[in-house]
Amino acid sequence: MTENRLTHLDDTGAANMVDVSQKDPTTRTAFARGAVQMKQETLDLILSGNAKKGDVLATARIAGIMAAKRTHELIPLCHPLGLSKVSIDIEADNDLPGLVITAMAKVTGQTGVEMEALTAASVACLTIYDMAKAADKGMVLKDIRLLEKTGGKSGHWKADE
Repeated sequence: MTENRLTHLDDTGAANMVDVSQKDPTTRTAFARGAVQMKQETLDLILSGNAKKGDVLATARIAGIMAAKRTHELIPLCHPLGLSKVSIDIEADNDLPGLVITAMAKVTGQTGVEMEALTAASVACLTIYDMAKAADKGMVLKDIRLLEKTGGKSGHWKADE
């Protein structure tokens, strides 16, 4: 298989789950980020803890962790992984204004955790929207991307700033 080939497609172009059985297990981590841009008043409401639906940040954090654990159920060709760690960090950004979510996923296994980190960041952003949409339907989910990954044959990769 060449490096420029899509790994989930066979020689006929059919989609298949990649066979990772011959890969050596390594410790793998991935970091992903996303943001929710909103009105300053909405950010203030969330940070005050007085949103109608409850604690927006805690709920988004739990939702992101749960989503990472279920990535293989959401993305058709992802392998189910025994994740050893998932964390969600949510920071206020008054310049946005909004919230910046950073997700980290970790596993010792035969395939990477990029999709788990991306899913965690995405669902945490979606949860923030859901929890605060009564106050601000115009929120924008943005900039969801992989920041960094380690482990595996391809080794360490970091996004350009």
